Amino acid sequence: MLNEANYLRIVRASAIYDLVVTAPFATPWTAALITDWFRQIHARLGLSGTLPVLDPTHIFFANLMGTVVLIWSVVRLHLNMSVLGRYDAAGRMLFSAWMLYGLAAGMSRIVVPLLIVEIAFGVLQLLPYKAVIAKPA
Repeated sequence: MLNEANYLRIVRASAIYDLVVTAPFATPWTAALITDWFRQIHARLGLSGTLPVLDPTHIFFANLMGTVVLIWSVVRLHLNMSVLGRYDAAGRMLFSAWMLYGLAAGMSRIVVPLLIVEIAFGVLQLLPYKAVIAKPA
């Protein structure tokens, strides 16, 4: 069983990971750049699945997702509360389910490393931990 301090380190690490990975999706300009970069990697590696050129609607939804995840990451870092790790784990399991659905439908395999990290952080944030109970002064 983890102690709460170690559990909070996992929650913070997942928040920092989300900031780094999701920030490029938060603006139309950077979302276009990162998806072009993904498309180049997809082609160079000869990955199976498709990775279409994004239209303005795709970019809009990527920006919404990027913005919400950035804010959620900052909340986890700022509040530093164990319970937020449980909520984040639920979100990661849902994100993982949608990634698996996309992969089954023919989406590019370029998301597999992201899926692995999502599942890993989700499982880690579901681990039991021993909460520190504050003693009255």
